[in-house]
Amino acid sequence: MMNLAHRNPPSRVEADDITEEEIVERIFEAIVEQRLPPGAKLAEAALCTAFGVGRMRIRRALLLLAAQEIVELQANRGAFVASPTPEQANEIFEARLAIEPTIARLAVQRASEAEIGALCRHIELEHEAHRDGRRRDAIRLSGQFHSLLAQVAGNSVMLRTMKELIPRTSLIIGIFGAPGLANCRSDDHTAILKAIEGRDAELAAATMERHLKHIQEHLDLTGNPAGPLDLATIFKR
Repeated sequence: MMNLAHRNPPSRVEADDITEEEIVERIFEAIVEQRLPPGAKLAEAALCTAFGVGRMRIRRALLLLAAQEIVELQANRGAFVASPTPEQANEIFEARLAIEPTIARLAVQRASEAEIGALCRHIELEHEAHRDGRRRDAIRLSGQFHSLLAQVAGNSVMLRTMKELIPRTSLIIGIFGAPGLANCRSDDHTAILKAIEGRDAELAAATMERHLKHIQEHLDLTGNPAGPLDLATIFKR
């Protein structure tokens, strides 16, 4: 562990221990676990200390997060955790409700037995995460289920759109969801999969619609401004 009392820059070994992608993952994890509230300032110097890396690596990680609209980069002010408004959150769910019932119908028409088996195995991982209380894993796996379903549907345009919407939904749920809410109920995913297995397109679409509306209805779309935060403590292993 780096000696914070020492003012020398981190060693090359320490700096090489973590990639931009890993920094992105840990910042996103802190957001969805509600350790970083909406509007929290992500000061570069504090992040350099927290992760033991130089400014360029932190800047690249923040750019990746900004591309996913998880972080906002403000000119002359720095980086902040995104603060979706209730209107923006509702727009995300409107988009998903417009797209995903169709994805479910297409999955019924196009899913192979091997793809259905892969979805079954994925849902088992979700059940385990919920059972073990691993909220971060449950959120990640939940988003992946919807992405996998879009792959099975075989529409590349819808898949690209879902890859944009899923991280933004996870951010909204991480910020505004109740502590026990982890994106989706895995039982709902099971019901969607059963409709696909039964080759019932309308049931799959209706189940998906109910599922998304349930998530939306259980969000508290309010947020409190973030006070000062100790990023080194938040990201301490």
